[in-house]
Amino acid sequence: MEVILLERVENLGQMGDVVNVRSGFARNFLLPQKKALRANDANKQTFEGQRVELEARNLERTTEAKAAAERIEGKTFILIRQASEMGVLYGSVSTRDIADAASVDGVHITRGQVRLDKPLKSLGVFPVRIVLHAEVDTKVTVNIARSDDEAERQARGENVLIPVEDQEDEKEAAESAEAKPEFFDEGAGAPVEEETGDAEAKEDNA
Repeated sequence: MEVILLERVENLGQMGDVVNVRSGFARNFLLPQKKALRANDANKQTFEGQRVELEARNLERTTEAKAAAERIEGKTFILIRQASEMGVLYGSVSTRDIADAASVDGVHITRGQVRLDKPLKSLGVFPVRIVLHAEVDTKVTVNIARSDDEAERQARGENVLIPVEDQEDEKEAAESAEAKPEFFDEGAGAPVEEETGDAEAKEDNA
């Protein structure tokens, strides 16, 4: 089906473009959302008569979306979920879950504005794209954990699948290795000096 776009549509075209789309996509999304009109002669004339008004309305919406993007950019939303010892969720986190978590924090976004390539199915910290307008998007962070304590640890960059005591042991071992002298003979119990040019000269004189 051919339609006239009334605003920019991602991966489809700009306002005023006549594009060919699947009938279901047009009937279920573009037409009811008033993002497009059927591309017949009458609608083409209607669009040209309303172009200036549509462009002004689009500019207003773009400005509002940019202001909203500045308010939510970089925000982190925590979702507490049950998961296995391997960090696999019993279920998944969807666009609706993220929109609901945002609303709890006082941020109004719809599930349709949340962009996920696929549902999130594991513990972790994930960047998520939020499309507030056809020309405006931003990113937030989704922190999926089994408890608020785990969420705090993940925010600090810790791996919650490794017990805290094991992480402390690894940290102590790393610090010990860094403190150890670079040239150290454990048998002699003292640092071993590197040979110098003077030592080589003494051997030649001998």
